Amino acid sequence: MLDIRLIRENPEILREALKKRQADSAVVDSLLVLDERRRMILSEVEVLKAERNAVSKEIGRMKSADERQAKIEAMRAVGDKISALDNELRDVDEELTATMSTLPNIPGDMTPYGVDESENVVLKTVGDIPEFDFEPQTHWDLGPALDIIDFERGVKMTGSRFYVLSGAGARLQRALIAYMLDLHIKQGYTEKYTPFMVKKETVYGAGQLPKFVDNLYKDHEEELYFVPTAEVPLTGYHMDEIFAEADLPKYYTAYTPCFRREKMSAGRDVRGIKRGHQFDKVEMYMYVKPEDSDAAFEKMMADAEETVALLGLPYRIHQLCTGDLGFGATITYDIEVWAAGCNEWLEVSSVSNVTDFQARRANIRYRPEDSKKNQFVHTLNGSGMGLPRVMIAIMENYQQADGSIIVPEILRPWMGGIEVIKAE
Repeated sequence: MLDIRLIRENPEILREALKKRQADSAVVDSLLVLDERRRMILSEVEVLKAERNAVSKEIGRMKSADERQAKIEAMRAVGDKISALDNELRDVDEELTATMSTLPNIPGDMTPYGVDESENVVLKTVGDIPEFDFEPQTHWDLGPALDIIDFERGVKMTGSRFYVLSGAGARLQRALIAYMLDLHIKQGYTEKYTPFMVKKETVYGAGQLPKFVDNLYKDHEEELYFVPTAEVPLTGYHMDEIFAEADLPKYYTAYTPCFRREKMSAGRDVRGIKRGHQFDKVEMYMYVKPEDSDAAFEKMMADAEETVALLGLPYRIHQLCTGDLGFGATITYDIEVWAAGCNEWLEVSSVSNVTDFQARRANIRYRPEDSKKNQFVHTLNGSGMGLPRVMIAIMENYQQADGSIIVPEILRPWMGGIEVIKAE
């Protein structure tokens, strides 16, 4: 959430930010009207309460019963007015908060302007796209042939966009999860195993509500939400807390399944396991002081890049432009890997600095050693990697002419001696 004082004092900053994001800036005027009305009500209530307190003391000193009664009657009217204003203030506060909750973060100065994803900037490409002396297969052909992906039974059990990993396929995914968690621990992160369902307040604090309400799975009876990413519970982990300055930074990593109600039409873009309503992901998350925010972003990006590089996959790094920037982010880098069978680049990691946007919503602060005033922390999040597309890249890039798949050497310690996945 943004700081209302920033909007009040510099509304043009928000107007310009919304225009850069290709969003309607008319909401700024509505916010200013609500904020002005709120402050006027507060001022009026303060005057009336001061008057009531002064008269109450005066009443206590009065000797005439008639005069005292007259003052009491007058104060009843003042009390009714205060009550009415308090009710109006509550309504204005709710409307102001609801409107503020819909505002995205302000793009950082380093984020390039662009209308949509076509204007994202490729910063670098690493590794050579593999060449084969045979026609490379797609993962949706390789998987069933090796009996490691079962699309039919996934659909039978649940529906479209679900599948079952079997044997070495299930083990390969488990190896990737263990590999990423162990690597992130070496990089300085503390592993967390979090709930896969969280309260509405937790989802709101992470910036997923109300913006993404249609993409979330929810248990309506218990009012709990299935997590769309571990970023959500890792934000909620320190919700309503105040750090001592010496306790920062905090680096966390967590594995969770992710549940998203994405609307997907049939076609090449969603074939196989590229996009689904359930997938696994390992997340990195940071709590830092504002002055350490930029350096933390660079560290997280380097950690994400190392995670991909050690797998020996060709990859490239995109910087997202303002028109494609996520709701809470001020700057985002995406990592894409090459998939030889699909013949395309697939996003596997997204690293973002959201500054104090989530901290304001979740009320997460720290107390500087040289100040009595608490400040909001900055939070950053990044995918260690999303599993399905990494699985795709490994299967398609490491395939051999006979349809078998070489297991990347970095993953073999978790594969129980399997170095090549072959048809039985």
